[in-house]
Amino acid sequence: MDSHVVNFFLEHLSVERRCSQHTIVSYTTDLKQFSDFLAENHAATPITQASSKQIREWMVHLSDQSIENRSINRKLASLRTFFKFLLQRGYVQQNPLLPIRTVKTSKKLPLFLRETEMAEIAPSDGEEPTFENLRDDLIIYLLYGTGMRLAELLRLERANINLSQGTLRVLGKRNKERVIPIPLLLLKQIQSYLSACPFTSTYLIVDNKGKPVYPMFIQRIVKKQLSKISTLEKLSPHVLRHTYATHLLNNGADLNAIKELLGHANLAATQVYTHNSMEKIKETYAQAHPKA
Repeated sequence: MDSHVVNFFLEHLSVERRCSQHTIVSYTTDLKQFSDFLAENHAATPITQASSKQIREWMVHLSDQSIENRSINRKLASLRTFFKFLLQRGYVQQNPLLPIRTVKTSKKLPLFLRETEMAEIAPSDGEEPTFENLRDDLIIYLLYGTGMRLAELLRLERANINLSQGTLRVLGKRNKERVIPIPLLLLKQIQSYLSACPFTSTYLIVDNKGKPVYPMFIQRIVKKQLSKISTLEKLSPHVLRHTYATHLLNNGADLNAIKELLGHANLAATQVYTHNSMEKIKETYAQAHPKA
């Protein structure tokens, strides 16, 4: 792999585009995989000189390995960004991705929990309201009550919360800020957690030693808590984000308002939740209509 050029590109993502570490790791992995493919099948071709034909061969190779079309498209997106950067900086004269089209994918509806299921989650679940219990509860209610992403929760600082106004400020993708209202129940839980927290930290959520938490820490807590109320195979922080959006829509929230609350760049990303809402309408019709 042309390490110098690739490192320059990754630095560009970090410094100029302010991408998250997770995004940079994804780009690094995709570029390395393509570079390894070239080394095995076209040893004389560095990544910066890859042709459209070789990229198509890689797509076929990924498909033969049972890589999902959605993942293949994501890897292609990494290559597109990389070669666009090379073109802008004069490393290449043409972009080999121009004639490459994305592969068709089947649209998957976002997984979400029903309102009746979420109602079964009780603060501390009857246990003593210790710091650990209050924190674990707060993680669930922050994700469900605000729809924030996992990365946004990890970066959430105490200073981002305005208890008097009942709002919190979230730093989203590409450092784009948005303000989200805090439901009353969540507001009380934040206050209880802060009162019980024995540590002084910039970050809101900390582990048992007062240190900032990491993704797997949150994922384990979410899976443990949600497995008590749901039989969904995938129980993740993002499922709670989907649940937040779906419940808002089902209860009459405007789609544009949901878009702003989720921090979506465009409305198309938010419209997927209308399908979930339609499923609820169909279910209600089937149960209520005499001719259904």
